[in-house]
Amino acid sequence: MNLTLKIWRQKGPNDKGQMVDYKVTDISEHMSFLEMMDVLNEQLVAKDEEPVAFDHDCREGICGMCSMYINGEAHGPDRGITTCQLHMRMFKDGETITIEPFRANAFPVIKDLVVDRMAFERIQQAGGFISVNTSGNTQDANAIPISKHAADDAMDAATCIGCGACVATCKNSSAMLFVSAKVSQYALLPQGQVEATDRVLNMVKQMDEEGFGNCTNTGACEVECPKGISLENIARMNREYLAASLKG
Repeated sequence: MNLTLKIWRQKGPNDKGQMVDYKVTDISEHMSFLEMMDVLNEQLVAKDEEPVAFDHDCREGICGMCSMYINGEAHGPDRGITTCQLHMRMFKDGETITIEPFRANAFPVIKDLVVDRMAFERIQQAGGFISVNTSGNTQDANAIPISKHAADDAMDAATCIGCGACVATCKNSSAMLFVSAKVSQYALLPQGQVEATDRVLNMVKQMDEEGFGNCTNTGACEVECPKGISLENIARMNREYLAASLKG
């Protein structure tokens, strides 16, 4: 395939960016999207031009690093996948593909397609963990009875990889799907009950301080989420937050 790529180029956080057109040829439909970007960068390096900066790591749909906004959709036109799992057969020969970074005030652009998602890390640090008793009387987790339904729901919430597609998709740049997944992951399990009140209050407070917007109730975040995190988690977080606020 021969393609035209319209890519956002920005030298640094404080520089003015712009869309730049590139041509790539002889792209196999079996390539992943990131492999196609590799081909482009090889061509740019061969011409002594600056390659396009983009995030990637595992390239197996696990790490969530490959955050690209492709043709107006987070991670591109396919569903239930990350950018590294997107294949070029989803596009047509001669097509023009627009590639941008995830855009949100809480995700400032570092360079080109790379954004700073440390806001998610700070939210996690605010409460996305459990304290473990290491006194020598620690109870074996496998000895704690948990219902199958609760265990399944907790596991579904825990599949969130923190890629930020929910934020990029939401017109308010809301992080509620991400935060609710992290809250639900522990709220559904006995191990998470000890710190449940502080957890939801602290994580929601940090989310607001980071500058994320409010939930729009449109459900776009669930549709674009590569792991299919359910909106039910947002409802659960809201219930947890109300209960914690009343206790406080």
